Amino acid sequence: MIPLSILDLAPITDNGDAGSALRNAADLARHGEALGYNRFWMAEHHSMPGVASAATAVALAHVGNATQRIRIGAGGIMLPNHAPLQVAEQFGTLEALFPGRVDLGLGRAPGTDQAAARALRRTLSGDVDRFPQDVVELMEYFRPPEPRRVRAIPGEGMDIPLWILGSSLYGAQLAAALGLPYAFASHFAPQQMMEAIHVYRAGFRPSAQLDRPYVMLGFNAFAAESDAEGVLLASSLAQAFVNLRSGNPTPLQAPIPDYLESVTPVQRMGIEQALYCSAIGSPDSVRTAMEGFVAQTGADELMITSQIYDHMARRRSFEIVADVCGLSPG
Repeated sequence: MIPLSILDLAPITDNGDAGSALRNAADLARHGEALGYNRFWMAEHHSMPGVASAATAVALAHVGNATQRIRIGAGGIMLPNHAPLQVAEQFGTLEALFPGRVDLGLGRAPGTDQAAARALRRTLSGDVDRFPQDVVELMEYFRPPEPRRVRAIPGEGMDIPLWILGSSLYGAQLAAALGLPYAFASHFAPQQMMEAIHVYRAGFRPSAQLDRPYVMLGFNAFAAESDAEGVLLASSLAQAFVNLRSGNPTPLQAPIPDYLESVTPVQRMGIEQALYCSAIGSPDSVRTAMEGFVAQTGADELMITSQIYDHMARRRSFEIVADVCGLSPG
């Protein structure tokens, strides 16, 4: 099996808080490291009651301090929300603290709604359109020291791998043009996945960082002792999708038996489309789903995410995935 990594949103449950969510993130990172996972990434989202990873670099420092070997990174930093210099300094600081372990994934979306995006940026005019220029500017700050008026310290001269994230063809084209690895958000927006993979691989130009295309795909896993238990665990994320798309995001809710029977046909279709790239159920069901997905996509790496309500059940899900995929314990 190809390398497996972990994407964590530090989920805040309806019976928890941000502190417990971040402590659980550190515990999951330690657990993933021991199981043999390759990376532990956290994602930037804002104004979301169920997500504790908004200050992503700060959260990663917490996780890095709790682990020893696993790579830590952003999946991703929403670059239009930030000045490239600030991102270079933040991730330069992480690399100074945890040398050789830091990744920086960059996204173009706001990671929130328009009101929060405006609060972050003050203005939305032109921010997203500058994404390619901002990526190039950020790359410049990491280059070896040379005469320049503005310097990223920490940051300059550091070998921090950059990734382009996306859920459409735009990110695939940019990653290919810059010769960077590409991570596709197939765990919640799979519609253009296969076309984006083709666009990226067909247009890839080698760079100093990467000599051939490298694709990492987001993938949901709700692994349990039985298919029925896996379906029950997945109902928490299904509720989160419905609440978010109804304009009422909430903390992660407890699983509900037969939840899909209680939603409208339109809501059910939306859930099934969003969770198309998922493995749900027993170890045998998970193995079959993951092997089929890798065969279909030719992915170089999978980024596993498991928005499971109970932390111990989430740990167990990652154990089952590691076991069926033959990961070597760290």
